Amino acid sequence: MQKAPPEVPAGTRIAPDTVRIERYLPGPVERLWAYLTESEKRRQWLAAGEMEPFAGGRVELRFRHHELSHEQTPDRYRHVAGGEPTYGEIIACDPPRLLAFSWPGDNGKSEVTFELTPEGRDVRLVVTHRRLPDTKAMISVASGWQAHLSILGDRLSGRPPRGFWSTHARLEEEYAKQF
Repeated sequence: MQKAPPEVPAGTRIAPDTVRIERYLPGPVERLWAYLTESEKRRQWLAAGEMEPFAGGRVELRFRHHELSHEQTPDRYRHVAGGEPTYGEIIACDPPRLLAFSWPGDNGKSEVTFELTPEGRDVRLVVTHRRLPDTKAMISVASGWQAHLSILGDRLSGRPPRGFWSTHARLEEEYAKQF
């Protein structure tokens, strides 16, 4: 089985309150769209929960990080380990190329946008998270998105998922230097 590639910071700060991460993932674009919008597929790399794929529709996310990889949740994140649902609202939905919603984890104060572009057999995925309150949040969000997207890449490539929390911790150190 193929080993996961090494993890280096891939996010950039494109505004004082915005982080952007770009990844190339195995296509086709419809497959990746399903992993963004279908609860059972999304739970394998991010969070389960129903989604109403239209502007104004509801987004539910139930994070269960302990199901993403073999690693246990660190003490400082135990408060989010229960998988209680959080809710956001779809801002834009244009299948299979654009999905944007208010972020449920902070009661909709920030928003995330996914842009998908076919590139041969791969898909260029751009994740932009806006309206983050401070640098500390930006470091956590960039690390979290990159760790989640790495697991998505592992799943799509048929590799065992890398450790979510160890990846997140390494990336937090790197993003703290970068941001």
